[in-house]
Amino acid sequence: MELDASGWSGEGAFTKRLVDALARLGVVDRLKVEDAPASRADAGFSFISNELFVVFESAERIVRTRRFGLIPGSKVLRTKVMSLEGLESALAAVDDVGMPDYSDDGMLQYLRTERVIPPYQTRGYKVIELVRLYEAGAVRRRDP
Repeated sequence: MELDASGWSGEGAFTKRLVDALARLGVVDRLKVEDAPASRADAGFSFISNELFVVFESAERIVRTRRFGLIPGSKVLRTKVMSLEGLESALAAVDDVGMPDYSDDGMLQYLRTERVIPPYQTRGYKVIELVRLYEAGAVRRRDP
């Protein structure tokens, strides 16, 4: 898997677990991780928002065709090994990841919270992590 994390600050423990799980599945060809502009921090909480864009591996097959109904030929068709719906069920089987909190035909969304209490402090803070996973290059259907 080719990973592009140039737009990612590296924050987010769940995002790191999700990237590792995608690498272990073996169906993702390329993965781009970016920080979303919604990330912010305050005294009592830290909101981390990341976006992942996946390109699935594809398999090639040769299909025989005819041009103008007479001239024989062939063309190479590339089909994706997995879809976003298949990825959802594959990630649900991974113990560290589980089912997404929201999914539709173009996105998987995970929302995780964690309470962090640093040593030698009485008050901790809450880390809220929102991760959205999209298929790169997919044309999303819009309802009229």
